[in-house]
Formats: sequence, structure tokens, C-alpha cells
Amino acid sequence: MMRRFIPIALTMILLSACSAADAQPTDRFGGSGPFTLVIGRDTTAYLQPLLDRWNQAHPEERATLLELPEAADEQRAQMVANLQAKSDRYDVLGLDVVWTAEFADAGWILPLERGTFPLGRFLPPVVDTAVYRGKLWAVPYTSNAGLLYYRKDLLAKHKFSPPKTWKELREQARALHAKHRIGGYAGQFLAYEGLTVNFTEAVQSAGGQILSPDGTKVTMDVAKATSGLNFLVNGFREGWIPVESLTYKEEESRLAFQEGRLAFARNWPHAYGPATASSVADRFAVTRLPGPNGPGTGALGGYNLAVSAFSKRQKSAVEFIRYFTSLENQRRVLTEGSFPPVWAELYDDPELIRRFPYLPVLKQSILSARPRPASANYEQVSLVIASAVSNALTPPFEEAGDDVVASMKSQLDEIIRGR
Repeated sequence: MMRRFIPIALTMILLSACSAADAQPTDRFGGSGPFTLVIGRDTTAYLQPLLDRWNQAHPEERATLLELPEAADEQRAQMVANLQAKSDRYDVLGLDVVWTAEFADAGWILPLERGTFPLGRFLPPVVDTAVYRGKLWAVPYTSNAGLLYYRKDLLAKHKFSPPKTWKELREQARALHAKHRIGGYAGQFLAYEGLTVNFTEAVQSAGGQILSPDGTKVTMDVAKATSGLNFLVNGFREGWIPVESLTYKEEESRLAFQEGRLAFARNWPHAYGPATASSVADRFAVTRLPGPNGPGTGALGGYNLAVSAFSKRQKSAVEFIRYFTSLENQRRVLTEGSFPPVWAELYDDPELIRRFPYLPVLKQSILSARPRPASANYEQVSLVIASAVSNALTPPFEEAGDDVVASMKSQLDEIIRGR
């Protein structure tokens, strides 16, 4: 993949140039010097070159990359253990967008000055993931929203248009499953955070929500949530969602689609690149997730960068975040890492669209997506949802959908009320 480099001297100028309003934003943060960036495992080897550029321009404030496991729950566990111990080993934290409320509420990260960062040029829903109770606690670094991957060759053969509704997806998935002996549709249905995301998207697409925007109240409408749950349950009951997808995380669903075992798959944008080099290359495309009556509403994903409250290099950490989330580095996040950037203008760049044809669809998906429930107890919230939904999706489907949702709502209410 082609890399875009700029001279070191120019890099230093870009890093030091800022408006009068931005000139002194880090003065209230103490300490400068070598620091550590802690983030999930870099599977595309794009991070270190970005750090190298910083280190060349800042030899006294060298950044060291500390990679955590690839799975988000394992990343969180290691970060929480470090922060609960008030260790100063971590400086800049790469946080899954759903952790903002928890980490802010616990006092593990520091609030940031909005004027320090060009948030007005970011996609608005992405900025919302970094805000908790009116304060900015992190800076968006990458974004994400679910997409529907589909076999355009099979749809063309049967004169199908890409499905916009659940009914269309069901009918097409059933037909292609029967005629081509492949799975109709799959998402991430193992009992983990991915299942929480898939259920949340179904509920939101049905016009519902799980928690209030501030995370202080369970606002789940039983009828709407049941509608979303039944869409998935019926897929398993009728066979157009293969039962083996109950073991799928992102990687398993990606492989199933690119190996030609699925007609449709819900996944994140990172699955696009590998598919172009697979057996379905030139035979697939992406569109927005469907909903009951038209395009659905996805759940926002991605990573934000925050400053540890226990860091002794907080000033350097803030300056690094400004560098790492700059426009030029955001371009590299896409071109070298294949991750969705947070700068809105990059989604309209003709050169980038030629290289990444899914950008217009992804932009629409992000703009229409919603953050997952913002709660200081998000981990417990997610566990309750994933467990309840997993039981509902597993044969023999003995419990009615509204009973599952009602029980889930009661458990969530206990968590939010702190019982």
C-alpha cells in the first residue's frame, strides 16, 4: 500500500503551528518527556511509522507503543487493572468509544479543552462519543459503523436490488440460501460485545433505544426491542441465519463472507480490504444496514484517545493527541491502517473514494448511527444484553421475545439504579 510522507521539517512546522486560541491549552497539564501510547494490537502495522514521525520531531518526548490484546474486553481489563492501581505507566489511552463514561466517572482520565482540537471538522456523532455529562474526556481517533456486505453477483443473477428493509433481506437471504446452498445472513452472534452491538442496532433500527442519552435511565420500549430481537430470532428459526454464526465474532463472520459461505454479512469497514483480495473480489459490495421500513440505524464504533489521570507526562500526552488526530495523520489512518477517519472532509475526497469506494456509504452510516449506551456501568450493561440475546437466539427458542426483553429491561434497571 502506498505511503504518503512529508518532510520532517514540515512536520515540525505543522505540529507547532496553531491559532491564538490553541496556543496555551496544555499549560494546565503537568509534565513533559517520554511517554507511552497504550492501545489494542496493531494488526496492520501502521502505527509505528506514525510514532516514528513524532519521535523524529520530538526526541525529548519520545512515544513508546504498548500494544494490548486485540479483543476489546481484554484491553479494558488490562487498562482497568493499571488505572485502579493508579500506575503512571500508561499516558495516552486508546479507548473503545463505549468506555468514555466509565473511565471519566471513575476519575481515570482527564477532561480536555474543546478549543485545543478541531472538533468542528470531525463527524458530529463521532465527537459525541468523547463527551460525557457535558465535558470532553477524549479526542476521536478512528470511527466505525456497521455495513451490510452483499454478493452483488448473486443479487444481479436473481434481479434483486440491495435490501433496504428487514423484509427484503429476509426474502433475499432465504432465496439465495435455498438456491445456492450458502448461509443467507450473519453478524456477530457469539455472546460478547459484538452481540450487544448487533442487538443494539436492531433495536435502534426499530425506532427504540436502550438507555437515555446520559445513561441514567433505562428507556427500552419493550415492543420496539422485541421487534429487533425477533428479526434475529426468526432468522435462526427459519434457517436463513446459519446456526454456526452463534460462534461468530468479527473475524469469523469476515472469513465466512469472503470465502463465499454467506450471501449477506454485517461487519465493520475493516473487512472490506481483505474481501477485495479474496475469492469474492469484484463480486461484492456494501450498503447501509436495513431496518423495518428502510435503512437502519447502526451503532458507532471506533477509538478515542484520552490522557491518564495518573500520567506524569500529561502535557506531552495532550500535544501528542493533537498530532495523532491531525488531518494528515487521519488520512494515513485510512490509507495505511484501513480504519475510518474522524475528519468529515476525508469522506468526500475523490482520490480516497477511488481507493475506498465504500466511503460515501460509510459516511451516511456514521452520520445516522448512534453511540452505544453511555453508562459508567457499561460492562455490566453489555454482559446482561449479550447473555439474554444469546439465550434467545439459541435453539429451541422456548422463551418469547417480549419475555426476554422484559427480563433484560428489569436487570438493566437494577444495574443503572445501583442495586
